Amino acid sequence: MGGALDLLTIAAVSLGALFFLAGTVGLLRFPDTLSRLHALTKADNVGLALVVIGLLPRVDGALDALKLIAIWLLVLLSGSTISQLVARVARDEVPPE
Repeated sequence: MGGALDLLTIAAVSLGALFFLAGTVGLLRFPDTLSRLHALTKADNVGLALVVIGLLPRVDGALDALKLIAIWLLVLLSGSTISQLVARVARDEVPPE
C-alpha cells in the first residue's frame, strides 16, 4: 500500500506543479487583465488542490489533514475575492467605447 501512496503523492504534486507553471505562463502571455486573472486563478486553484491531495496521505494525523484542507479553502476564498476586486478595478479603468 505504501508504494501506491507514494505514486499518488508524486503524481498529484507533480501535476499540481504543472498547473502552477501553466498559470504563470498564462499570467505572462495573455494580453489583458481579465484573461490573465482567469488563467491564474483557475490554474492556481486546481494546482493547490492537487498538491493538497498529494500531501494528505503523508500527514501524521487528522488535525494536520484538517489544517491542509483549511489552508486550501482559505486560499480559494482569498483568491476569488481578490480576483473580483482586481476585475472591478480593471473594468472601471477601461473607457467605454
